[in-house]
Amino acid sequence: MLSCFSRPVPRMSSLALPRRNADNDAMQSKLPIDEVMPAVLDALRTHGRLVLQAPPGAGKTTRVPLAMLEAGLTKGRIVMLEPRRLAARAAAERMAQTLGQDVGQTVGYRVRGASAISKATRIEVVTEGILTRMMQDDPELPGIGAVIFDEFHERSLNADLGLALCLEVAGALRDDLMLIAMSATLDAAPVAALMESPIVTSQGRSFPVTSHWLDKPLPKTQRFEQAVADLVLHAMGQSEGSALVFLPGEGEIRRVEGLLARQVPADVSIAPLFGAMDFKAQRAAINPASTGRKIVLATSIAETSLTIEGIRIVVDGGRSRRAEFNASSGMSRLVTARVTQAEATQRAGRAGRMSEGDAYKLWTRGEDGALAAYPPAEIESGDLSAFALELALWGAQAEELAFVTPPHAGRLQEAKALLNMLDALDAQGRITPHGRKLAKLPLHPRLAHMVAKGGRTAATLAAILAERDPLRGAPLDLSHRIRAVAGERVAGEVHHATLARIKQEAKRLARATLSNGPEDIGTLAALAYPDRIGLRRKGDAARFVLSGGKGAVVPDGDPLAGERLIVATDLDGDPREARVRQGTPLSETALRDAFGDQIAWHDHCAWSRREGRVETRRQERFGTLVLDDRTWSDAPQEAVARAMLEGIAQLGLRPDKQAARFLRRAALMADQPDFPDFSETHLLETLENWLLPHLGTTRSTADWKRFDMLPALRGRLDWDQQQQMDRTAPAHFETPLGRRIAIDYDGETPQIAVRLQEMFGVTRHPSVAGQPLQVTLLSPAQRPVQVTMDLPGFWDGSYADVRKDMRSQYPRHPWPDDPRAADPTLRAKPRGT
Repeated sequence: MLSCFSRPVPRMSSLALPRRNADNDAMQSKLPIDEVMPAVLDALRTHGRLVLQAPPGAGKTTRVPLAMLEAGLTKGRIVMLEPRRLAARAAAERMAQTLGQDVGQTVGYRVRGASAISKATRIEVVTEGILTRMMQDDPELPGIGAVIFDEFHERSLNADLGLALCLEVAGALRDDLMLIAMSATLDAAPVAALMESPIVTSQGRSFPVTSHWLDKPLPKTQRFEQAVADLVLHAMGQSEGSALVFLPGEGEIRRVEGLLARQVPADVSIAPLFGAMDFKAQRAAINPASTGRKIVLATSIAETSLTIEGIRIVVDGGRSRRAEFNASSGMSRLVTARVTQAEATQRAGRAGRMSEGDAYKLWTRGEDGALAAYPPAEIESGDLSAFALELALWGAQAEELAFVTPPHAGRLQEAKALLNMLDALDAQGRITPHGRKLAKLPLHPRLAHMVAKGGRTAATLAAILAERDPLRGAPLDLSHRIRAVAGERVAGEVHHATLARIKQEAKRLARATLSNGPEDIGTLAALAYPDRIGLRRKGDAARFVLSGGKGAVVPDGDPLAGERLIVATDLDGDPREARVRQGTPLSETALRDAFGDQIAWHDHCAWSRREGRVETRRQERFGTLVLDDRTWSDAPQEAVARAMLEGIAQLGLRPDKQAARFLRRAALMADQPDFPDFSETHLLETLENWLLPHLGTTRSTADWKRFDMLPALRGRLDWDQQQQMDRTAPAHFETPLGRRIAIDYDGETPQIAVRLQEMFGVTRHPSVAGQPLQVTLLSPAQRPVQVTMDLPGFWDGSYADVRKDMRSQYPRHPWPDDPRAADPTLRAKPRGT
């Protein structure tokens, strides 16, 4: 055992699966998939469709297409989809090697930027986007007899869309088209139900893999890359063979590579493996080590379809990158997440492809049980812009096609809105000629629109925007990135590998770009992000309002903060006020040149909550951006009144004393048939109907406080209703002397206050709206002497005590023995009587 592999790491617990004694050479010549191949071929002959479940190492990728070809199931070509370019080329090479041929003869491949096919090609391995293009160009798929979706469990958007389109083609145009979905960890039942096909399951390779977990979770302070490097050294010291190490991305791979390079012996080679590498470097990583042992540091690119000879150890960092729609960039971006149980199973299985192996996992067994079962399908979490464009090009709505998981309706609508903004869809949602052009470009629709409309600089800018930022610590302005691609010295730390990929992609795009459009960086960025054009807020040099309606802030000190107009091409995703991470200045002239047809004057008459008044302005706008703002002095009175209604809905009714009394009277009429609803809720909901004609010049909070609402409220009643209200809930009580006394409706019970002598002769207690009126009887000095809701009872009862007290205080006023028979009066006796 090499001493350098004895670096201490957290203790591991193990689970050994039963080991079967098998001759390794025999196992390599006969693969598990061979046992179910008769069932596979019979299902295809009978049904023309199949869902094939087979774990890693079963041999499905290379055996099934060749078996179909040998069995003569179809006269047409067999097209097999692979999710990654490396897997597509590797699968084609292995099948060609099996036939003793070079790639491009019976077996060929087509991936972005490379192909090897000929007239003799019968099996064509392609990446998923290639099939979509083939079907959009000719839906009948002439010359193709079967389509195989390999690694369908990854559930990419292209795979889901490709299967949906193939099912429609098979149902409408090509009932002879064979369809096969193959997967290692897929929940097969929903897919089989969608395809109306049988399921065939292979048990997989019999080489056992022993799993090892940490005894306790890693400390939060432990650096991820250091923990992985320690675990790799431990695994290499405990197990034999070469190691495959799973890491989320290139950055982590490079850091772990640096940590290991100083500690492994000379005969142990380290090989990175990730999607952005050139194919030659990728091939070197998957080839067996010439001498000694090998450590392959790989992303999820190595989870499926690839066989790396000599691998008997898997070290799983437990993290993965997935495509997820990122509102900050307006496109899908890769995010780091915990692996799922399905992914962990896939990864561990790579240790048992060629012989017995061991899988070391950077998490505890307890944490293992908490992992999600499957990763989310891209159709659930990814950007649907390109997907929506393909649907429009196909001429179908999403609900008209068969998807394992339907796209989210809200997110799909957002994608269509963006495509409409990019002139890819018309107002009816149909694809435009420009949209057809965008669909042919291998770019996000935003960037495709920019490349289609812009000059040669657009190709470079598209490559920059599609990649991670190649500069660290540089100003936000995209011009620095353009200069870096051109080879100029710029501020910030350059990530050379990223810059190299940008240059390569820019050259490829430039070859496909023939437009003589604008070269200005700001204009180009605005074409890609018409919803991210920012106008600096007045009085604040760092904050911007974006044309799509959101807010954005530029970090203090960055030169972009001083610009009046910018394009924010990357934001941090804060839903309230996002921080700009990348952008470019935009001149107003460039904005008007590019979007002149979308810039127009608008009459603005609206309630301002902040100012507490109706504001009338004439504004020149682009989206939500106000480029020019002037007073609208002759705004129509009706428009002002309607805007004031918005303010009233916010301020509330605020009735004055007279209006409040009317509303309380009206409330007592609520149970009367066909009487209008005077509740505050209803009145606020129907302001336009009853209040608008009465508003006049009212346009502010102060005006509303002074507004006389009573005529507008009375206007809701016709003559008969007014008479009914005056009878049932009158505004006044008429005393026996004919005086009108206002009825107070403020309390729970209507009430009046009246001189006691004025009620002489009243033998029946007055009522309002069917309930007794509360009467406060007053002394000659207008002081309360009794409150009653039963005047006859008062005459018969406590009046005698009141009379006794009052006669001594007010001897000149009448206090009859029988108030029922006395005449009402307000007069006193003459002096001396």
